[in-house]
Amino acid sequence: MKHYSIFLPSYTIGENPYEEIGAICRPYGTTAVVIGGHKAMAAAKDALEAACSQGGIRILEYLWYGGECSYENVEVLRAQPAPGQAHMVFAVGGGKATDTAKALADTLGKPVFTFPTIASNCSACTSVSIMYHPDGSFLRPYFFGKPPVHAFIHLGIIARSPQQYLWAGMGDTYAKYFESTVSSRGEELPHYIRLGVVVSSMCLEPVLAYGEKALADNRAGRISGELEQVVLAVVVSTGIASILLTRDRIIDYNTGLGHAVFYALTSFPHIEKGHLHGEVVSYGILILLLVDGQEEMFRKLYRFSQSVKLPVCLADLEITAGELDQVAERILEMKDIDHNPYPITREMLTAAFRTLENRGGQER
Repeated sequence: MKHYSIFLPSYTIGENPYEEIGAICRPYGTTAVVIGGHKAMAAAKDALEAACSQGGIRILEYLWYGGECSYENVEVLRAQPAPGQAHMVFAVGGGKATDTAKALADTLGKPVFTFPTIASNCSACTSVSIMYHPDGSFLRPYFFGKPPVHAFIHLGIIARSPQQYLWAGMGDTYAKYFESTVSSRGEELPHYIRLGVVVSSMCLEPVLAYGEKALADNRAGRISGELEQVVLAVVVSTGIASILLTRDRIIDYNTGLGHAVFYALTSFPHIEKGHLHGEVVSYGILILLLVDGQEEMFRKLYRFSQSVKLPVCLADLEITAGELDQVAERILEMKDIDHNPYPITREMLTAAFRTLENRGGQER
């Protein structure tokens, strides 16, 4: 059997994890370039500069990532002097900013460290960047051999970030559990994929247990144990599961019907403009549970979605019941449902959507 390697992320989390920058980053050099979003870099700058000064690291420049994670923006950044001169790349911000910086660092052969300022996804801990065309349409994933060297998860900054990112991030996080467990059902799995499926339970349990309180704390700008548990689920647990599930550079175990619903719904322009990825995926997971016959879990997740105001009907996504046939047709075209333990049919989808719509109507 040919050998293989697995590289998992390391991280520091707390009220001010930047205090560890010197000890963790200094072995890789003494200079860094910061790549990120404008608001994210502003939110992190004071703490970042204080920690770098204390740790003997000089920041050469702060560079905006370009607004989209595209190869074109990576090339714009490569053309700047600072990325080539710096020993390290510091990726600051949300998913697209950190993905852009990760891709840049990979092309330059430089170590990258991540500093997430919101908890909406697992980009800070994954060995992939999701690349887009300059117009924002999806292009393809860009896989790396290793995740970032280290992630610094600053709960003080995340607690003060807009709560809608954590809100949507929770939906995308527990999708990992449902999609991986369904897509791998009944199969003999390699150790790393099986491990990824097992880890995915940590993408669900803390969100259901602590999600409502974590959102309230985020809204109040307050650090708490509940907030920490949910941030870890979104950023770390999902990142580890994703690395293990996509080790073979395939999406079979890392996606499913929940994401197929999301991608189908993005054909409506207002979805991309007015709704967040994880928000729509959370609705797709309700459809997955109905199609899969997981009635008890459906009821539990439906109650959770109601409690935190995630969507539970088409009206929450500004879509009418009359557009159901169009939605179902698009879902069936998605590659995300190719690897499923049974074929998904139009009849299954239509029945699930109608059940969900009827439930919402009865409870209004």
